[in-house]
Amino acid sequence: MRILSQDKKSGLVKLVPETTEDLWHIERVLMAGDSIIAKSWRRFKIEGSDEAGEKKPVNITLRVEKTEFSPHVNRLRVSGKIIDGSPQEFVQIGSYHTIDVENGFPLTIVKQNWRQHQIDRLSQAVRETKRPLVGIVVLDESKAIFAQVKGFGIDYLFEIEANASKRDEKFSEKQLQYFGDVASKLGTFQTSKTVVAGPGFAKDNLKKFLQQKNPGILKKLVFDSVSNSERSGVVELLKRGAISKVMQEERVEQELVLVEQLKAQLSRGGGLATYGILQVSGALGASAVSHILVADELLRQNQEVDELIEGAYKRKVKVTVFSSASQGGQELAAFGGFAALLRFKIE
Repeated sequence: MRILSQDKKSGLVKLVPETTEDLWHIERVLMAGDSIIAKSWRRFKIEGSDEAGEKKPVNITLRVEKTEFSPHVNRLRVSGKIIDGSPQEFVQIGSYHTIDVENGFPLTIVKQNWRQHQIDRLSQAVRETKRPLVGIVVLDESKAIFAQVKGFGIDYLFEIEANASKRDEKFSEKQLQYFGDVASKLGTFQTSKTVVAGPGFAKDNLKKFLQQKNPGILKKLVFDSVSNSERSGVVELLKRGAISKVMQEERVEQELVLVEQLKAQLSRGGGLATYGILQVSGALGASAVSHILVADELLRQNQEVDELIEGAYKRKVKVTVFSSASQGGQELAAFGGFAALLRFKIE
């Protein structure tokens, strides 16, 4: 994401999304009642004509009522009433319209009151645009799962099956073909680093295969172990910090590590963690909170939580806003989507 301009007095931020994650960040920032300004298309029909009309390019200011983010089709749709626009002959003030927010095209967001967590999210999006993309492959002798770590969670891309059994007379031949298919995908995988992990010898055999067939690709691969080759194996890598060792900082992994800290403190009964709006609010009042964990969907929908988070920023309390769609966000949902790690025990 690129921030083109900001005007604190008017609450205006002009930006350009560049990735699917940028669209997700924008969707999380937009609230009902905000305004957006962007180019769009309106169908112009000549009065009295039976023809469908011609689509005309327009500049539209829309009062936001609804957003719809679809990561797999790389699309963010924003719907609401038109409050301004040009050329005026093609724009009907007060009518409903939907703007498709697209990568590479400027968008202006106007808010009466920007929250600190919203400003932080846009700053995070700018940083993440410069961040190298991390890939994960978990595999055994029968299949390989390819995934990428993104801001909104783990994007599971595809699977490759070996179609070989050890009872098969052509097992060795089919195994080499399987490794060849995996190597081919690794060669075109759009990542700067990829962690390859598995529970047995398959990852080691793949490494030997690559050393012979395509040694150059090994430069961007990191090999690790994991207890299984299912999606839970990907989560296991994140929880134990394997990705951060490769890339230093990764948002999705950070979420999972924080949830593990929360669960560990709660299971010990030491009183250094709490969850729920009432409990976190009380801990904030006692200046006992060191770190707040909050789900973005709850933050968007609950005014009380929004005010508590804004108050936490003023107290210099660290806040991590979880993606409700990520594995960490789903685990945080078990605690109401709102929890805190504490500096000291409170009654």
